[in-house]
Amino acid sequence: MIKTTIGNISQQENQEVVIEGWLYNKRSSGKIQFLQLRDGTGFIQGVAVKNEVSSEVFNLCKELTQESAIRVFGIVRKDDRAPSGYELTITNLELVSLAMKYPISLKEHGIEFLMDHRHLWLRSKRQHAILKVRAAIGRYAREFLDNRGFTHIDSPIITSSAPEDSGSLFEVDYFGEKAYLAQTGQLYAEAAAMAFGSVYTFGPTFRAEKSKTRRHLNEFWMLEPEVCYLDHEGSLKLQEDLIEYIVQNVIKSCTLELKTLGRDIKELEIIKAPFPRITYDKAVEMLKENGMEIEWGEDFGAPHEIYLSEQFNGLPVFVTHYPKDCKAFYMEPDPDRPDTVKCADLLYPGFGEIIGGSERIHDLDILLQRIQEENLPMEVYDWYADLRKYGTVPHSGFGLGLERMTICITGVDHIREAIPFARTLNRITP
Repeated sequence: MIKTTIGNISQQENQEVVIEGWLYNKRSSGKIQFLQLRDGTGFIQGVAVKNEVSSEVFNLCKELTQESAIRVFGIVRKDDRAPSGYELTITNLELVSLAMKYPISLKEHGIEFLMDHRHLWLRSKRQHAILKVRAAIGRYAREFLDNRGFTHIDSPIITSSAPEDSGSLFEVDYFGEKAYLAQTGQLYAEAAAMAFGSVYTFGPTFRAEKSKTRRHLNEFWMLEPEVCYLDHEGSLKLQEDLIEYIVQNVIKSCTLELKTLGRDIKELEIIKAPFPRITYDKAVEMLKENGMEIEWGEDFGAPHEIYLSEQFNGLPVFVTHYPKDCKAFYMEPDPDRPDTVKCADLLYPGFGEIIGGSERIHDLDILLQRIQEENLPMEVYDWYADLRKYGTVPHSGFGLGLERMTICITGVDHIREAIPFARTLNRITP
């Protein structure tokens, strides 16, 4: 008898195994009980035939309720009709705990009901598949950077500064002092890059935006690489290589999950570098030609980004050189066009921005000037300015939203499904 998992079931064909998990669903055909089993690694059907098991086991199969915890013994059979390619011929079954009447049936439920029961909704095939893909995205993102010699650095969650929009900060009382939940780990990543050369942070970030769109959360995860001696052009190359690596590896390792989600793999297979690039100027021109309202100097909204993203034959597109007044203070001005900065947003087809990045200002005088222009408190950024005093170098970085990347690969409609427990304007539980 081999203890195994559904995820590894292909290694035990024609062998007797034991799987510890839960009853996902069941149906009966008189003398045969069909049990849909799950164990966290996958789903498989177990078949109990009345004259092949004891009467106690067969009766137990009939009495099982949805989500009862069970230990199932059986022989692994090849079955090309099964999603996993295998089926389990049940020989024995042990009840670990009998579940009460489960509140989530396999019928349709309203989204608010499902979000209220998110702690249970995670068990469904669709949610399981989405979050397995999310985990793979994070794994391949780290793998890509680790293989290139990056050092993973943890940045603080509680900070005294706001790298971007101070109006979207969650304020906290820090022993009588005013502090904030971090919007980004970038400033700390820049400090670490001066010590390690190439680094990345990967963790939760917070935005107090009163937004109800399908693309926004108030707590989300960001991967933020920062690299010394990397210019704007080098940053774009790094970004497109990273996205290609993530997408192509997820296709290989999450085939079953993507199939469960009904994802068109062909749309993902073409996501390969290089990606097309247009300037902000060109983007504004394209939007106006399509009758969309936008003036030079304004940042793009979701409709603008989605339209632009769908114009390049299914490939993501970089929009570069935004006006400096609609971007963060730390972005390097373009010397040939000082009213713009060396930055780029990467727009994914049908979704919009998944990465924002730039070359950073490395000249102390320019940085101090930008801090002053933005009316930022200099005392909060003294330590950040130090990085330009002691061995400053050109450097670049960017932030990739994990949940947004998950939406783009899985094709789900709303970002609340791309994180285990969503924090939105009207939701802080479960």
